[in-house]
Amino acid sequence: MEERESIIGSKSFTAVAVNCASKAGEWIKSRIGRFAEPDLKYSMHDLVTEVDKGSERLIRNLIGTHFPTHSFLGEEGVEPGPDASALALERVSDAEYLWIVDPIDGTTNYVHGFPFFSVSIALAYRGQVIVGVVYDPSRDELFVAEKGKGAYVHGKPMSVSREATLRQSLVATGLPADHEFALPKNLKQIEALAPRVRNLRVAGSAALHMAYVAAGRLSGFWEIGLNSWDLAAGALLIQEAGGVVSDQSGEPYQLGVRHVLASNGRIHEELKEALAQV
Repeated sequence: MEERESIIGSKSFTAVAVNCASKAGEWIKSRIGRFAEPDLKYSMHDLVTEVDKGSERLIRNLIGTHFPTHSFLGEEGVEPGPDASALALERVSDAEYLWIVDPIDGTTNYVHGFPFFSVSIALAYRGQVIVGVVYDPSRDELFVAEKGKGAYVHGKPMSVSREATLRQSLVATGLPADHEFALPKNLKQIEALAPRVRNLRVAGSAALHMAYVAAGRLSGFWEIGLNSWDLAAGALLIQEAGGVVSDQSGEPYQLGVRHVLASNGRIHEELKEALAQV
């Protein structure tokens, strides 16, 4: 089985990731306005609906059909909170092939009909992300990256923006669901950064923010307390588009990173220093 898969190569992996993302995106769009009242999960800002679960089930089943021996890490299978996320990642840390999936990144937006949400699908081989797909069903935009082969949107190569200073930069962040630790810290960082950048955006989907950094629409992105499924696909998109992804102390991105810092590379050091002053 493994031998056959390695012969198939990454093209097949990418095709399956793209197919899963587009099918899940179609299904999510078809459910707008038809889902049940959202449950409260973890906090009022972290809504989950039957649509999250249905999207993840669809993706899991499709991947399982093509690659039954591969491991799977999805948001819906994991209890809320940082400890549960770390434990879930640890359980699959020795997987050869690991699919990392956020079935709807931006559930709160989705529930409110705010059209900024995405499906995020990544494949890691021995802990390194080799395929990343982020799909925005509202705009029918598909962001795709393969390790070593570049990043694309609408089939055209993407590259990060050219801003060289924070003053010129449009930067995004999020408002974390964890109101005890992550939110207060992120708010302090917003307070420090807002006067130093051209402007800030808080649009509510980390995966799509990362895709926008890769596409050159944002100069950078940071947030406290994210999970592997929020970041894995977007991180590869940015790296393959010529940008830089690290944790907030500047250590290189790996699957366990929770406090992320992503940029076009040119503003990375300045952004890191500005956040560090908080």
